[in-house]
Amino acid sequence: MLKKSPSPAGLLVLAAIIRGCPREALQPHVNAIATELAHAHVRQGSESHLYGESLLLCVQALVAVCREDCRAAGLPLMEVLVTVMALAGATNLGDKVQQTMDALAAVDSGGDSQDLYRDHTGPLLERLAASQHDWTVHSAELQQFNVLVTHAGPALGEALPRLVPLLRSCLQPARDPQLHSYLDTVVKDILAPNLQWHAGRTATAIRTAAVSCVWALVGCEALSAAQILDLQDTLMPQVLSTLEEDSQMTRLTSCRIINVFLKTSGGVIDPDKFVKIYPELLKRLNDISNDVRLAAASALATWLECVRRDEKTLYQSDVQFLYRELLLHLDDPEGTVQDAVLGVLKAGSALFPDALLRETEAVIHKHRSPAYCEQLLQHVRAALPAQ
Repeated sequence: MLKKSPSPAGLLVLAAIIRGCPREALQPHVNAIATELAHAHVRQGSESHLYGESLLLCVQALVAVCREDCRAAGLPLMEVLVTVMALAGATNLGDKVQQTMDALAAVDSGGDSQDLYRDHTGPLLERLAASQHDWTVHSAELQQFNVLVTHAGPALGEALPRLVPLLRSCLQPARDPQLHSYLDTVVKDILAPNLQWHAGRTATAIRTAAVSCVWALVGCEALSAAQILDLQDTLMPQVLSTLEEDSQMTRLTSCRIINVFLKTSGGVIDPDKFVKIYPELLKRLNDISNDVRLAAASALATWLECVRRDEKTLYQSDVQFLYRELLLHLDDPEGTVQDAVLGVLKAGSALFPDALLRETEAVIHKHRSPAYCEQLLQHVRAALPAQ
């Protein structure tokens, strides 16, 4: 059953058989059972707590019934226990795993779990090293490696000939996660088509998922600036269109993606494309969600920072229009939004300070409270001598 389809139920049956079997009848099968449990498709069959607990029950039963007969199976049993400790869904099984390790060590050599690590850390690292070229941050083998390094203690000193080459390989600056080699295909053939607008609830859900995938790519800090720029060239128009989605989370995520795109660009964006960005972000300052409004304000501040001083005359009319629109929101009923908009205006004030002074002085008497306008005027005037 376990060879065909590993499951908690199959493991529970196996654990019950082991517990009910006489030691002398089980003894010839200890190695076969331990080896089968240690096969990757069995010990890594699921990340769930129930699966990890069921796997642990099998090892506990084998150690309890067979005792010293488990000595020859110490390595595969240790491999199973390390895997259980590394399971994301079985984090609260640590104490039970530790107790089982101590029991295995007692029947193996009369020692404790550190003796097991001393005996088996080297071979376990060797087994893990076979797959290390394919590791990503989500690989089960990487989590097992973390468990070994964290818990092996002094045994690591004896395993340095295996540990150091593995670390050296994994920590090469030029080594990218595996997804990078498929990034172009993922973006152009999978994400971009699914960001296109189509009517219907299913299409809406797909666009939401696609936006989440784009954010997972650009928000994880695993991509280089050049790779994000490639994403921006391909996806910016579609992401701008998702700012109009019904889903609040989609609009929020899209604002964050655009912010990252702008920060990474360093102001080097085609002018025709660049001026199409801020009007879409401005619309989101009227969003029903304050989180979206704040994210849009942050992206607008970045947009202004991207206006290069040596090219600012190209964008003078756009920036002045943005000043006027932002000044309207400086009188927003929400204090957090007012604070955010004030920050945007301050960030962009150095571009055309005289124009901003005129625009602010023209509307200050229309605001319910002049406090924010006065703060802005004070900021701009203080910076003028340095211009």
